[in-house]
Amino acid sequence: MDIALIGYGKMGKEIEQIALSRGHKIILKVDAKNAESYSIDDLKQADVAIEFSTPESVANNIYHCFKSDVPVIIGTTGWLSKLDEVKKSCIKQNQAMFYASNYSIGVNLFFKLNTYLANLMNAYPAYDPQIEEIHHVHKLDSPSGTAISLANQLIEENDFKKKWVNEISENNNELGIISKRIDEVPGTHIVTYRSEVDEISIKHIAHNRKGFALGAVIAAEWIQNKKGVFGMDDLMHFNKKC
Repeated sequence: MDIALIGYGKMGKEIEQIALSRGHKIILKVDAKNAESYSIDDLKQADVAIEFSTPESVANNIYHCFKSDVPVIIGTTGWLSKLDEVKKSCIKQNQAMFYASNYSIGVNLFFKLNTYLANLMNAYPAYDPQIEEIHHVHKLDSPSGTAISLANQLIEENDFKKKWVNEISENNNELGIISKRIDEVPGTHIVTYRSEVDEISIKHIAHNRKGFALGAVIAAEWIQNKKGVFGMDDLMHFNKKC
């Protein structure tokens, strides 16, 4: 495949290495130097675009891809307020987009474990849930998109928690998310249920960025010749009924 990389920071460079190792070509790199000057014609040369930019620029980048008739894989987080609008535009224009808050295969298995545990623990309100996420000091958004996904999954299964807040909360209706930014930590997420007598935790620790980059490239391979809005559940066949 010929790939356009929109966003050429640490993740973009990791994606480049993975893509090249799998026999693909990078035909366009968009960073701060050319973010305002790359064109629709530039994008049209690509088979797919992989978008890891900033929350402020992601929507415009996606619309550029739609105009170019190029499927786009989106890894930027911190822009959920615009996601529904972008999805509707994708469907209306008969384009293809793939969005995930986290492209790691392990994290998406963790998501399923989180949903199952939340459903199980709903019958035991003595256990109060809390989420902790730890990332590197360069991460722009807080809480992480992955932590928000975990929180929304938990709230969907819980009869008592109505919303999440990015702090420790004593309110029984609020799910607290604790965000920490430490050195170069790639990403750690912990979901804990505490009671007076014990606690239960599930944890995912990323050792490096390779898992995220690999998942994004696999999604780029998978989306070829497809139209619509997709996510990791589609890629990993979680939507299929047994």
